[in-house]
Amino acid sequence: MSLRIQEEMDLMEKLEILTDAAKYDVACTSSGVDRNGDGKGMGNSVAKGICHSFASDGRCISLLKILFTNECVFDCKYCLNRCSNDVPRASFTPEEVCRLTMEFYRRNYIEGLFLSSGILKNPDFTMELLYQTLYKLRCEYNFQGYIHVKAIPGADQELIDRTGFLADRMSVNLELPTSEGLKKLAPHKSRKTILAPMRQIQNRMTENKEELAVFRNAPKFVPAGQSTQMIIGATPESDYAIVSVAESLYKKFRLKRVFYSAFVKVNEDASLPALPGGPPLLREHRLYQADWLLRFYGFEADELLSEKRPNFNVFLDPKCDWALGHLEQFPVEINRADYYTLLRVPGIGTKSAQHIVQARRFACLRFEDLKKLGVVLKRALYFITCSGRMMYPTKLDEDYILRNLLSEKERKPLGIDGYRQLTLFDDFNMQAADIIRSECGRVV
Repeated sequence: MSLRIQEEMDLMEKLEILTDAAKYDVACTSSGVDRNGDGKGMGNSVAKGICHSFASDGRCISLLKILFTNECVFDCKYCLNRCSNDVPRASFTPEEVCRLTMEFYRRNYIEGLFLSSGILKNPDFTMELLYQTLYKLRCEYNFQGYIHVKAIPGADQELIDRTGFLADRMSVNLELPTSEGLKKLAPHKSRKTILAPMRQIQNRMTENKEELAVFRNAPKFVPAGQSTQMIIGATPESDYAIVSVAESLYKKFRLKRVFYSAFVKVNEDASLPALPGGPPLLREHRLYQADWLLRFYGFEADELLSEKRPNFNVFLDPKCDWALGHLEQFPVEINRADYYTLLRVPGIGTKSAQHIVQARRFACLRFEDLKKLGVVLKRALYFITCSGRMMYPTKLDEDYILRNLLSEKERKPLGIDGYRQLTLFDDFNMQAADIIRSECGRVV
């Protein structure tokens, strides 16, 4: 009866239901692979990602992000689509997903497709439907744009392999950071079942690289890599535990991205946290900042946090917070420090560090040069020297630097040349510094 009703449902009604049902899945990005069209099919894929259009509210539209179905046999307590919820249900057919993707692409709304799904009947049945959809899209509709698809934990290995040769990126959601959290909120799922397809995808990608080294025209398996998602705040893990799990995933499974999704309470359940302040969005933001440090800046989880200090600073980003706790490593001489030392300076990113290393081959850099190279001097000036001199005669003191970093409109450090930016928040900055020192357990 359920399937008959869905067949009679209008396609736009399905689209409305299944795009809304996909909004809590954040584990998608724009293109992560280059592929030129061959002149015979429709579309192409650009690694940097081109956003073709914008919605009326200003949101960038690049991927058609949908669930194949919001039917699900599981009853995860945090999920809107759990089987015990009384919500409108819908399922696409492979043909309908193909039609939608092609029509959206022809109208220049999207550059590709992000396709996830609830579990319809069982993992194998669902994975087979996803494979059929991608096969039709690639082989019958000749779509050559970007496709990101979810691998269904528990599905047959051959189905995942076949699907991986049609997709650019695959992802398997870790769901929650620890196995204890899964047992509490998603008892039908297990860490072993989730990690198995991750390992399978990684191993198949390694084998495929070896095949491509010998046969250049061999089909590519998940050329844009794999990613995962963790829900943050539904279970009581610390930031240190979450970052450590992410670091382990990057090292063991060579993931391209770990996505963090602030828990949104969509169900009433005694096992779920109350969230009086709403979703933990600031925490999510801090985790993304830390994730960037792990992936591109050479940091390790144990450098950023510890068992004694398990959560990120709410007032400062992780990099600034680390620098304040390691003032013995500063100031850094811009004209001599190596690339990875430069990356540890607040206000210096990967591009500006590269520019510095290149530019100082030809001249001794000054502070005015650094600004042109993309350095954020209002942060970096406390931690660097140029030719042995600081930008201003600042004090290498945690409390002093902290108050200046928290001052929103500061142009020069407080007390220099009699200049002091008048602000109504001076008392707040002093109080915030005391709170941070207390939370971090440091002695100034």
